[in-house]
Amino acid sequence: MARLSRQVGIQIGLLINRGGAVEYVIAGRATGITIPKLNRGRTHPGRLQGLRLIHTHLNNEELSYEDLTDLAMLRLDLVYAITVSNTGEPLLAYGGHLVPKNSLSGVWQVLKPVPTHRITIPFDRFIKDLEERITRSHSYQKVDTDEDRGIIVAIFPKLSEDSRIRLAEFEDLARSANINVLDTVVQKRPKPDPKFVVGKGKLSQIVINALAIDANLLIFNHELSPSQARAISDFTDLRVIDRTQLILDIFARRAKTKEGKIQVELAQLKYNMPRLVGARPTLSRLAGGIGTRGPGETKLEIDRRRAKERISRLEHEISRISKKRKLTRQKRNKNSTPIISIIGYTNSGKSTLLNTLTKSDVLVANMPFATLDPSSKRLRFPRDIDVVITDTVGFLRELPNELKAAFMATLEELAEADLLLEIADLTDPNIEDKIQAVESILKDLNLDTKPRMKVFNKADKCDLSIAESLSNRYKGVAISAINKSSLPPLIERMQKFFI
Repeated sequence: MARLSRQVGIQIGLLINRGGAVEYVIAGRATGITIPKLNRGRTHPGRLQGLRLIHTHLNNEELSYEDLTDLAMLRLDLVYAITVSNTGEPLLAYGGHLVPKNSLSGVWQVLKPVPTHRITIPFDRFIKDLEERITRSHSYQKVDTDEDRGIIVAIFPKLSEDSRIRLAEFEDLARSANINVLDTVVQKRPKPDPKFVVGKGKLSQIVINALAIDANLLIFNHELSPSQARAISDFTDLRVIDRTQLILDIFARRAKTKEGKIQVELAQLKYNMPRLVGARPTLSRLAGGIGTRGPGETKLEIDRRRAKERISRLEHEISRISKKRKLTRQKRNKNSTPIISIIGYTNSGKSTLLNTLTKSDVLVANMPFATLDPSSKRLRFPRDIDVVITDTVGFLRELPNELKAAFMATLEELAEADLLLEIADLTDPNIEDKIQAVESILKDLNLDTKPRMKVFNKADKCDLSIAESLSNRYKGVAISAINKSSLPPLIERMQKFFI
């Protein structure tokens, strides 16, 4: 192999199985080789691939980073680079292998170079012992298989204060979905790579890091196309989700009422429909060819048809609920009952305020989207004026289109509201950025001309001068939603609005 490699001037590689048989012969370039897609699978996470790579190096170089990346990503048993003399003789052999999790040497260990004819590793015993140590270090029998251990992957055209705010918000979303966020990778790119989003080299680094910290999930901060999601998943052998899937999962966890569950399912189906196309290319008759034609439906076509039918039924149900709501609102209008809607960025304290004002017990939690289903309660002001006060789903920048459409029904109450109470969290370091985001969302909903009152929450947890400054600037009122004694100024201002 060494003589042939020197003669033709390219690296040559062999992938050898544990029985000693050569399964692949690879002709590369002068500076490297490309390993083909291996049609093999590991029986359980502690197992290695069952192949060792031996290949030539023509410039007397050690194992390259690409060699070690292949070792880690493909979970090869061993990798050896054989340096070749000018006359085609094998010289030093540089070896490396993976190591158990949390090893001091990282993901892999590079062996001391030895003359090729002096490689003395007892291969069978060495690999058996290595796999046992890798399995023990991962403790797969004790790991909660349902636990999501994720790496957040974010790309931005430029790194700025705005990108920092958006990244922090995305990390909060991930944690609120019960994901154990192990690491965050940020890359500055003018636009996403069309195949891997972050580029193949960066993705390789992410995979190696995932192996080192035992991550099983990649979470991307923007929507992936179906082809990108498949390419990344195939390349990394990890589960991959994007921003839309993350938010859908949060919504699915929080929806309690029948309506909320219908809205979530509808959004999920609409998101997943285009991702069914081509998901099983061997089953699709669209590919044509002998063996693919027939009178029956393929599994893919059945999945798509059932999804379309389910979407149609759910849309009909949403329409029915919307009509019922409309009748309820008409009845309120007929009775001349004023409506106040509480709005604001997610996790700003809207439900807490509703509970304190009306002595209700709407779910309250320190997490994004704790409230998905709108709640309406009656409130009586001191001057015997009755109003209906409504809690709504929290706002979020860049809400996925599927959710905008599916949850528009929950925001229909806003169009009928006489007054909007816009809640902002005084303890949020990005409060003004979120105020602007709410303003932008209201414009998108054509609600920016509605009468509005800004309410600054958590005044008891911030500096008094900050609360007074923001309240004066925006002509709002500062309160603590958990403290009823702080609410009279707000109640007085709301009451004056309806007198």
